[in-house]
Formats: sequence, structure tokens, C-alpha cells
Amino acid sequence: CVVGPTACGKTKLGVEIAKRMNGEVVSTDSMQLYRGMVIGTAAPTPEEREGVPHHMIGVADPAEQYSMARYVAEADACVQDILGRGKLPVLVGGTGLYLDALVRGSAFAPGGHDSAVRKALQQRLDREGIEPLLEELRRVDPETAARLSPRDVKRILRALEVYHETGRTISQHNAATKEQPSRYDAVYIGLAFADREDMKALIDQRVDRMVEQGLLQEVDRLLASGLDRGATAWQAIGYKQFLAVADGRISTAEAVEEVKLRSRQYAKRQLTWLRRNDSIHWIFWEKNRNFPEALQIATEILTAQGLS
Repeated sequence: CVVGPTACGKTKLGVEIAKRMNGEVVSTDSMQLYRGMVIGTAAPTPEEREGVPHHMIGVADPAEQYSMARYVAEADACVQDILGRGKLPVLVGGTGLYLDALVRGSAFAPGGHDSAVRKALQQRLDREGIEPLLEELRRVDPETAARLSPRDVKRILRALEVYHETGRTISQHNAATKEQPSRYDAVYIGLAFADREDMKALIDQRVDRMVEQGLLQEVDRLLASGLDRGATAWQAIGYKQFLAVADGRISTAEAVEEVKLRSRQYAKRQLTWLRRNDSIHWIFWEKNRNFPEALQIATEILTAQGLS
């Protein structure tokens, strides 16, 4: 698993490791899943893939409600196929929740966006508002209710859905899942910058490059395709801001500064998430990223872990 904050070079190192170790890449990025969202998600181009097969990129329509449960099922099928052909799966991406769920082999409670129970709860929400639903959750699952705000409608509905589908609270389900041993024995290679300011500068450069490559035009194409403005895909950093540009609500310059800020904040959250994993072998960049050296270090780590 190649992990790290946005713009740290995961894509390139993942490709290099795959080339050296007879591997194939499986993306663990929750937004690279969507077709037509290449520039803003920094999805690897054919040139950047260097002939290495990549999986779980551009596999869903942006209008779809794509769940983590679906991701784990489809990505796990890719991992099993790669292993079955005697190759090494190289998991690359910045969505820690998706990566952890895939490695752990998380089991998800029944239900989903189109389930009968979810539809019934949604109808209740439309009729009664969120407070009666939250009050019901306080009765059946006070632990979950205590940590959810009335504004967190999606999680309130999901918690009630799990309870109605299974008779168990989502807290009980999550606790049982954590007790299960991980499905895969993973080796983690982490990339980060020794100086946080260098990371921020590289993020800013990446955003400028996305704009030069045509991020606004990509947003225009998504709108022209009929993608509803309420689609989850629009919440991705970059797309949300440039949708506002397309609608005339803010200027391009304002959008660029907002994307840079949100990207830096996201990188900070990614690092916070990753610090919980003490199994990560970190490689710290200086001002300039040295990929040949990083590949050598990664190879030594993987060899020491029995991969060669």
C-alpha cells in the first residue's frame, strides 16, 4: 500500500513499485472512481501509468451513489484476480477509509440507497423532519445518537436503517467488525515531506496545473452531460469550487485560492488519519522528490517483508 497526503507522489511510486515487483495498481481514491473526472482528481493518465494495469479508476458514472461497501466488493475482486494471476496488488490512493476497509475486509450491514427500509425512512424524513428520527435513534442506539448532529442526516438514516434491517445497532456492528482479523497482510509505504511548507507549495503547483489542463472545461463537460448539481461527485475538492465558477457565483481566481486552501486542509487530515497506523514505513521527501531513491528504499522494505 502506497499512502500519503495529496500531491506527495503516490501515483508515480506506485507505478515504479508495480513495474519492479510484477504488480498491478488498485486505486483507493474515492473520486477517481468516477468517469469524466480526470483532471480534478489527478487520475493517472495513460502516460503516467507506463503500461502498468490500473484498476478502480473511471468505473462509475458520476451520477451514481457509489458506496464504500460497493467499493470494497469491487476492489477486492480486483485484488483477488491479481493475486490469482501470481502478481502483486499495489494499492495506491489517498482515501484512508477506503484503503482500511479493503485491507481489513470490512463486512457492511445490509441496506443501501435503494433499500425499502431506506426509502421508508426517507419518506418519514420528508414528512416529519429529522428530529423525530433522531429521537428514535436516541432510544434504540443512544451511543450513536450522542455523537451525531441533527445536521448529519445521512448518518442518522444509515444508523436507523441498520437497526431496522438487523436488529443490532450500528455501534454493535462496527465493534464486531473491528474484532475480526484483517483479510490481507499489507505492507505500507508512506510518503510525506520533511518540511510541511514544501508540501503546501507542491499542492499549490498541482492546483495551478489542473487549471491549466482545463479543470473548468471538465466541469463544463460534466454539466453538459446532464450531471445533477446535487450529485455526490460535485463535492470533490476542485469540482465544487469550479461548479461555482461555471454558475457565475465566484471568479476563477477565487476558486483557485479556495481549492488550494481546501487541498492543504485535506492533506493535513490525511496525515492525521495515517498517523494512527504505526505499521507505515515512512519515506520523507526533502524539497525535491527523489523517486529512484524512494524506490530503492521501498524495494528494501518489501524484500525484508518477504516480497521479491
